[in-house]
Amino acid sequence: MYVNQNIKPITTRTNSKGNLEISNCDLVDLANKYKTPLYVIDRVTLEQMALDYKQAFSKYEKANILFASKALMTGAIAQIFNRLGFGFDVVSMGEIYTLLNANIKLNKSSFNGNNKSADEIEFAIDNGIDHFSVDNFCELKLLNEIAKSKNKIQKIHLRITPGIECHTHEYIQTGQIDSKFGFDLSKIDKAVELILNEYKNLKLTGLHAHIGSQIFETQVYYDEAGVVLELVKKIKDKFNIELSEINLGGGLGITYTKEDNPPSVYEIADTIISSIEFHCRKFNLEKPVLYIEPGRSLVCSAGVSLYTIGSSKEIEGIRKYIAIDGGMADNPRPSMYQAKYYAEIANKKEENKPEKVTVAGKFCESGDILISDIELNSPSSGDILCVYDTGAYCYSMSSNYNRILKPAMVLINQGKSDIIIKRQTLNQLVENDVLLEE
Repeated sequence: MYVNQNIKPITTRTNSKGNLEISNCDLVDLANKYKTPLYVIDRVTLEQMALDYKQAFSKYEKANILFASKALMTGAIAQIFNRLGFGFDVVSMGEIYTLLNANIKLNKSSFNGNNKSADEIEFAIDNGIDHFSVDNFCELKLLNEIAKSKNKIQKIHLRITPGIECHTHEYIQTGQIDSKFGFDLSKIDKAVELILNEYKNLKLTGLHAHIGSQIFETQVYYDEAGVVLELVKKIKDKFNIELSEINLGGGLGITYTKEDNPPSVYEIADTIISSIEFHCRKFNLEKPVLYIEPGRSLVCSAGVSLYTIGSSKEIEGIRKYIAIDGGMADNPRPSMYQAKYYAEIANKKEENKPEKVTVAGKFCESGDILISDIELNSPSSGDILCVYDTGAYCYSMSSNYNRILKPAMVLINQGKSDIIIKRQTLNQLVENDVLLEE
């Protein structure tokens, strides 16, 4: 079983004290040392998933893997992927600045997003971004103007909506026709004409498509590559230019619960590569440089969140609630997407007294429920709860709702733990407040 098909980090085990342990680090000890809530990232699992991607796509001689930074962007995480040879798919000035602050160059990075500001575009160009994934006509015009003012020819891809719908939550579908992202296929000719005839400071080298997130199907990737390459063929026939690059996005699903059954990265790679080879033969095209943008499937399984259980409430004949010291501000996905998670009591792993409970957060919202109806080993106040698969879109989407401080994050590796995000302080919480003069 490959990493994205595991619920737990690959180094997870029960130690001699009966506590959960990841990468030789006792989770109860981590909770005591760093306090909870706490994000924990296992470097061994993280790097193995990255190596799986590199190995899977090594069968294609012209593949570039970009980490979709929105999944988990910190300086330390970026350094790890940079050392492994990955580029980055960035979507904001803040993500770009995080890379620069970590001394990472932008020469292998793509700037994505549907409403880039002039400041963001200028910042990316000034710092040597490799290419923009252009989302719309407004951006085409603005990007050309800024590139012209800097006497620069800027490399771009056009992002398209391929008209492919995958079976995932509607909020994380991006490839269907009714989407805020990308050019409709019917508008591509106009965009290419503008680039060739008017926007002389833009160099079109490829097309970009993305069909969604948490995808469990393989056929959609085969179809996506076919749609993109068919469009490359049409552009070649009409404009006498053959685009040399395609970006097929990311979106591979991971296993959050036992009901999930995603394909492995090797299956997805084989599907994409076979589709490219088939359609290049069909349309008489040179095999293009391939970009892919995994995010969740690179980092999610490497991450867990630790909480301390506090109060409880039992409604006879209905359910029992247990409350933790975190919730929707450090993991908004259950509230936003009805996301499901698996969890265990870290300090009672060897006990066998299952009790069905609902894990509630501490925030002032009835919808702040992390996990509904899960069996845990006799949960009680003071126990440490380990929630699996929180490496992606938890820290990234965290907030200060109810003025709660954001948790710390630690990177663990073979018995060693290091802070990579400090716990927010009360002073940091109010540092941007401007008080009225009395």
